[in-house]
Amino acid sequence: MMLRYALQTVRDRKAGFLGAFVALLCATALITACGTLLETGLRGKIRTERYAAAPVLVSADQMVHETTVKEKKGGTKTKHKAKPVAERAWLPAATADTVRAVPGVERVVPELTFQAVPLIEASGPPRPSYGHAWSSAVLTPFTIADGRAPESADEITVDRALAARAGLRPGSAMTVQSTGEPRTYRVSGIAHTPRGDLTHQNALFFSDDEARRLAARDGQVSAIGVLPAPGVGTTELAARVEQALRGTTARVGTGDQRGPVEFPDAADARIKLVSMGGAMGGTSLLVAVLVVVGTFALSVRQRHRELALLRAVAATPGQLRRMIGREALLVGLAAGIAGALAGLPLAAWLHGRFVAGGVVPGTLERTSGVFPMCAAVAAGLLGSWSAARITGRRIARIRPAEALAEAAVEPARPGWIRSVAGTLALAGGAALVVVLGSLRTEPASTPVTFLAVIVLAGAVSLLGPLLVRAATALLAGPLRLAGPGGHLATANLRGNAGRMASAVTPLALLIGMTCTVLFVTPTLGNAARAQARDGIRAEWTLAARGPGVTPEAAERVRRTPGVAAATEIVHTSVRVGLVKYPAQGVTPAGLTRTWDPRVTGGTLDGFGEGTAAVSELAADQLGLRPGSPLELTLGDGTPVTLTVAAVYASGLGFGDLTLPHALVAAHVDNPLASGVLVAVEPGSGAGREQLAAAVRGFPGVEVLSAAEADAAREMRQDAGAEINLLAMGLVLAFTAISVVNTLAMSTAERFREFAMLRLAGAKRRQVLRMLRVEALAVLLIGTVLGSVIALAALTAFSVGMTGVAAPAVLPVAYAVVVGLAGLLALAATALPGRVALRVAPVEVATAKG
Repeated sequence: MMLRYALQTVRDRKAGFLGAFVALLCATALITACGTLLETGLRGKIRTERYAAAPVLVSADQMVHETTVKEKKGGTKTKHKAKPVAERAWLPAATADTVRAVPGVERVVPELTFQAVPLIEASGPPRPSYGHAWSSAVLTPFTIADGRAPESADEITVDRALAARAGLRPGSAMTVQSTGEPRTYRVSGIAHTPRGDLTHQNALFFSDDEARRLAARDGQVSAIGVLPAPGVGTTELAARVEQALRGTTARVGTGDQRGPVEFPDAADARIKLVSMGGAMGGTSLLVAVLVVVGTFALSVRQRHRELALLRAVAATPGQLRRMIGREALLVGLAAGIAGALAGLPLAAWLHGRFVAGGVVPGTLERTSGVFPMCAAVAAGLLGSWSAARITGRRIARIRPAEALAEAAVEPARPGWIRSVAGTLALAGGAALVVVLGSLRTEPASTPVTFLAVIVLAGAVSLLGPLLVRAATALLAGPLRLAGPGGHLATANLRGNAGRMASAVTPLALLIGMTCTVLFVTPTLGNAARAQARDGIRAEWTLAARGPGVTPEAAERVRRTPGVAAATEIVHTSVRVGLVKYPAQGVTPAGLTRTWDPRVTGGTLDGFGEGTAAVSELAADQLGLRPGSPLELTLGDGTPVTLTVAAVYASGLGFGDLTLPHALVAAHVDNPLASGVLVAVEPGSGAGREQLAAAVRGFPGVEVLSAAEADAAREMRQDAGAEINLLAMGLVLAFTAISVVNTLAMSTAERFREFAMLRLAGAKRRQVLRMLRVEALAVLLIGTVLGSVIALAALTAFSVGMTGVAAPAVLPVAYAVVVGLAGLLALAATALPGRVALRVAPVEVATAKG
């Protein structure tokens, strides 16, 4: 029977359930999109291009492994973990001889893959370019379409797609920037593949000797392609090769296992996408719960009169709860299915934006499974049912007479359970803020920052009526200055604090979340830039618009009269155990003249081969001090042991580990310097003109002053902030929709109240003024609460990450956030109010229901 009543109620009160439907639809769409990104990180395919014709591929291990053994309940528990390295790992070239001896192998093709950037104008979006030896062209396979294969050191063959985009043909000259100095080659041929053009890269082929010189990896290869003899199956051959290589670090792959070898950045992006999708999904789920509970609370509160009448005509509390729960399930099912379907194109758009922004490589294909959709629908059903049952609990359990009284006049104070829950949420939020102030790594602090904002917004939701009444007492005087509309608004704020609180909560959440998203990256970035500014003693910096600054360019600058020191810098990531640390390699000569990271232990004098400098954070985490041995794994998986020479304070500005340049450059894909710090002798007269003349023959290298270098760092910081805003943009959009939805619901259901005011003599413009004053009061309360929440979270984040309570709050951005929130609030209040006032007051007063 209650199911029939629920169906009839949903059918007859479509407008009343519309707000709940919209909130649930947006929530399930958001959860589906985030779940799809998470699934892509877990199961997304990385398809091979270059190795399409090699059924079996042998490669180096791209992972760092760690095995732990623990004694547990009289036995031992072994746990194995692995994390990817940051650069391409290389194999010993002698591995090819072992593979050749395997029965069933027809041909073994060693492969070299290295950076090779053509310095030419080409149409279309830029693509990564890689160099190879022509002898490995068979792995795709590439064949000559025009001209011939490269034979001498000054010849090159390019793929057909690049030739078409750059207008190249046999005989054309092309300058290539590889791992050393740029060199001009003559195009000997254009190559193509029967499988179609490569979509994710450019392929440049050199003669075998030139390829080995450019790869600069003597005695190593990046992979080995294995072609089976006729009649030998891929699976059988792979098993034989794996058996032959047992005991080595080589890995054997077939099918989609070849893709991560070709595109190691895509394999690393999987972990990033899992982390990002999980963080976004978790934040989305918490925000959705907060919004959906608030929306259903408002929906049930609007029906108090109807539910009280049902109690008065002998409906039992259990029947009422079942009816409310089934209504929520009906709305949740419809909204969940629609939202899950809408989440798929939303996920595709978000994945595309991540690819365009360089966060995720296009080689990692998006996966669209049913699991995220089912999980989103289930979460929507559970959330709607729980929210409806919780918010309908009070009206269902009190006596019929009390229910009728509550339907007419809002209770003077919220229930004790709600007050206790709000106090606990406030205490939990405060505890998270305290914990946040002690976290010193970005991966640990960022999730806690957003969790603290959501928990504190939950406390605002639970304690909302009390907060609104307290704020109304403070605003009563200023509100009355608005005339009769202000008096009416003050009375409504006091008498309907619960309804007003349902509008304050999403506003506070919107402003708190938006400010946190906008200012968390500048807070960290400004501190890092300040450390870099203070720590770089060089007056000039060489920067490159291309792959980097070559060693010859740096040497030319060193030989320039008046130059005291030139420090080349190359960046990478290393692992200590399984923990990743940002690292830089610097040339030791004249280091203290160009760089001062605020050394707090040891000394940089004598820094060089076999030594390392570490930040205070890394030293604390790893238990290091000057003289301690430091075991780490370089970017390409090579293990080394160094001695700590110094500990420095400016870890944000310069990374956690500083290593010798020669060591790092020999184990990264791009050994060119990302920058060169140049210090000049005082009074020597060496300046921009002299340095620019020294590097004039090196394409893309420019001379920057200290201020210009700092501006370049700020631009990179802004690019990172855009990615963070994109990642959390959907959550913010959902929160903004909830603000409009809640305010529109709250205003639209007051048509009877407006009619009574009109019949009592209030004019239409006075009622509209009352609505505007109410909206401004709600906006002011929500802005203050949201700003306090954001400020608390950002301050704690700043203390933990930078050591000082100095969050970066951009006044213009803050004003825009508050202004947009105000526009949303006023529009969501004024438009439904005008619609409600169009109906004649007498018709509303005499209408049934």
